[in-house]
Amino acid sequence: MNTRPLWIRIVAAIGAVIVMVLPRRRLAALILVIAVASILPFTVKNFILFQMTLVIVYTVAILGLNILTGINGQFSLGHSAFYAVGAYTAAILMEHGGVAYYWTLPAAGMVCFVSGFLFGLPALRLEGVYLALATFALATATPQILKSSPLEPWTGGVQGIILNKPDAPLGLPLNPDQWLYFFTLAVALLMFIGAYNLVNSRSGRAMMAIRDNPIAARSMGIPVELYKSLTFGLSALFTGVAGALGALAIQFVAPDSFTFLLSVALFVGLVVGGVGSIAGTFFGGLFILFVPNIAEHISKGLAGAVFGIILILVIYLIPSGLGGTIRLFLYRLLQGTR
Repeated sequence: MNTRPLWIRIVAAIGAVIVMVLPRRRLAALILVIAVASILPFTVKNFILFQMTLVIVYTVAILGLNILTGINGQFSLGHSAFYAVGAYTAAILMEHGGVAYYWTLPAAGMVCFVSGFLFGLPALRLEGVYLALATFALATATPQILKSSPLEPWTGGVQGIILNKPDAPLGLPLNPDQWLYFFTLAVALLMFIGAYNLVNSRSGRAMMAIRDNPIAARSMGIPVELYKSLTFGLSALFTGVAGALGALAIQFVAPDSFTFLLSVALFVGLVVGGVGSIAGTFFGGLFILFVPNIAEHISKGLAGAVFGIILILVIYLIPSGLGGTIRLFLYRLLQGTR
């Protein structure tokens, strides 16, 4: 006898029907996510919408880190640097070059790709904790470089750069918050589709082979050094695009917004969402934005301690991350309906 509650059986039955109608389960899930995400801007206040836009931004940044760490096995604590480069590329092009905001995204991505590729070349000699130390140095140095006198005419120094939130084009009946949400969501979907196709391609399998056993990968004819550098550049590209989107959402960039703590937050989001899980990056974005606020609401004086306890509980209770746990739950749910 099936002892599951009625609502669980209904959800499982609906899910089974969707799977039968659309054999590609990920496509069905994507359609459902798009439908829910499209309704959200018309049901919540602008501040909640702004927060969800930031969640999507962090999701794209964590996705970039996941490609490097979860797929290729390289450890980085310096992705706040690429996030900053992407944000400043967008801000400088808009402020000093008069470039439209949508053109700043590919520009930020290309600048970060080149920066990540060039950084990855000398980092090829480093492994494990030594690579982590090198990326930590990058994250620490970047805010100071942005404050330096030679760059101050472009970066604004410690004062930063103020940006205007773009209006909806073509007379669409959307306020700036709604339009930026949809714009960010569209960019994130493209990035997710690109990441999914990459992981399931020949190049993605080569990246994972390097992660699992570099010596065996090299013996199979895979150019390990080239793939590692390209993966570093591609990871930086994703994070740079996220930085540009974040600059548009917050409407302000300043060096102190991109400290090492941002790198730690992205890494926490990666672990909580699930290392190697593409869909799990969204849960990582939710965690790093909302859980610190929840911890502060519980106790303002001990917010850091509360956040640490929550993080420890998450790691112990769901070591595979939220993405892996939810995927396992849905699998068992569907298995129980057969």
